[in-house]
Amino acid sequence: MRTRGTSGGWLWSVALIALGIVLLLNNFLLISGFNVQTLLPLILVVLGVVILVRGDLFAGGTGKNFGITRGSVESAALEISAGAIDVQVYPLQREGRLIAGQFAPDSRPALSVEGVDARLRLDRAATPFFAFTPWQIALARDLPWKVYVSTHLGQVNIDCGGLIVAGGVIATGVGDIQFVVPSEALAPLYLRSSLGNIRVQAPAGHSVRVIAKPTRLFRIHADETRYEQVEPGVYRARDSVSDRPEIVLFVSSVFGDAYLT
Repeated sequence: MRTRGTSGGWLWSVALIALGIVLLLNNFLLISGFNVQTLLPLILVVLGVVILVRGDLFAGGTGKNFGITRGSVESAALEISAGAIDVQVYPLQREGRLIAGQFAPDSRPALSVEGVDARLRLDRAATPFFAFTPWQIALARDLPWKVYVSTHLGQVNIDCGGLIVAGGVIATGVGDIQFVVPSEALAPLYLRSSLGNIRVQAPAGHSVRVIAKPTRLFRIHADETRYEQVEPGVYRARDSVSDRPEIVLFVSSVFGDAYLT
């Protein structure tokens, strides 16, 4: 799993030391005509730079690793409400676990189990306010998942290759979506963005049908070597295997483009 480095702590420390020195000099009247309020914009700039470099403001710059064992779970639903956080989802390599990855410090995904069905929720409202490290979530391969992911400003990168997906919705406000088609989809998947591009990648041999209606502000760029347009707004993978269930994707954006590869 990729994490952001802890570099940038020196910047925050130097800024605090410099501010303290200036305030001390001002208190002892060694600086004349100085207004402390003039430093407020500089403080905001420093905070922004620290968040960009470290990913977090007060945490160690990295998220907290977590893992949940599978137990008797036979199907699961993943619900992510990330706000302005970037989200990465990919298949789990290690067997015996239901989910693993990196979440916000001092937080843990909410888990509820009814019989053999599990529901996991990752909510921005349940994490520290100044934690901006991207969330990384790995899912078990051998059970069906319902996937619901939403962000306001975050980017979404979801690799469902090797996963069984039982439908879901992936939506962003201002942010791009990168999506790798699952090995099997038991129900249609919906990819939506208000302001952002959507990139769909279908591995060779997958039976994929993409329904994307172009508009003035939403254009479709389909790789003609991979897709054929069977009717207006409907694209089918050329190398689809007839004996495999078809994976259906509904793709839409208000301002942005869709790229089918």
